[in-house]
Amino acid sequence: MKQIKVKDKEFSLFIEKEEIQEAVKEVAREISEDLKDKNPLFLVVLNGAFIFAADLLRHVEVDCNVSFVKLSSYAGTQTTSIVREIIGLDEVVKGRTVVIIEDIVDTGITMDNMIRNLKHLEADDVQVATLLFKPEAFQKEFSIKYIGIEIPNDFIVGYGLDYDGYGRNHPDIYKIIE
Repeated sequence: MKQIKVKDKEFSLFIEKEEIQEAVKEVAREISEDLKDKNPLFLVVLNGAFIFAADLLRHVEVDCNVSFVKLSSYAGTQTTSIVREIIGLDEVVKGRTVVIIEDIVDTGITMDNMIRNLKHLEADDVQVATLLFKPEAFQKEFSIKYIGIEIPNDFIVGYGLDYDGYGRNHPDIYKIIE
């Protein structure tokens, strides 16, 4: 579909599912190469990253553990700049390589908070793998090792990303029509 409506907003096709899958496979290839001897813990940020994580981890070729956290920093189409932990970490990360799997990094506030928490818990190494990155919106200093696709600072839905909880189920990614 070239255009969709999610709740009260209109969105136009932005990234097709084939391009998304190519980016996912490339990120998985890089992770598999870099972490082949590390036994990493993949920490998936819910809700948005669940589709990306499922597709990514099917292509990652290393022994690993997977766990989930649920964080929230959005209300509608705007970030609140406050990270709320809804479901917390229940894994021991001390001495581990941890790869945070996120659907999108924009301001970086959520990731910065997570990275600091994991380092406080004595993770040996903390990396970020994101499908999408918005360099124009990024406000933090940490590095993002695995980036699928860089995008402009548009509000998007689909492939796990939502608008007020809706729109995650679309296989393509759509950007808001202003």
